Amino acid sequence: QVQLLESGGGLVQAGGSLRLHCAAPGSAFRVDAMGWYRQAPGKQRELVAVITSGGLPNYAESVKGRFTLSREDRKNTAHLQMNSLKPEDTAVYYCNVRAASVGTDWKSVDYWGQGTQVTVSS
Repeated sequence: QVQLLESGGGLVQAGGSLRLHCAAPGSAFRVDAMGWYRQAPGKQRELVAVITSGGLPNYAESVKGRFTLSREDRKNTAHLQMNSLKPEDTAVYYCNVRAASVGTDWKSVDYWGQGTQVTVSS
């Protein structure tokens, strides 16, 4: 079982910045990808950004050029720097880790954080 620790988020005015952090402490698993999803009220959860092990980040079109996802492989941490925030970025943001372990027969499964609220006021 992979436990995720999220931090960051909060309330910011349009044009401001926030930084989200996600950590998956431990070493008894293999992390294949880390990223962030978000869910606004009345909408489906959507991908914000994801980075695979040894790969480059992929971003939703709506956040390209404004958000930057970085990852520290050895620490199993990921950070989402969000700049030029817009009211439409308001949502609950969820850290997602795709990992494999002996408990999953080394097949990748998705793990989710508890979610952190990001609110952008106009």
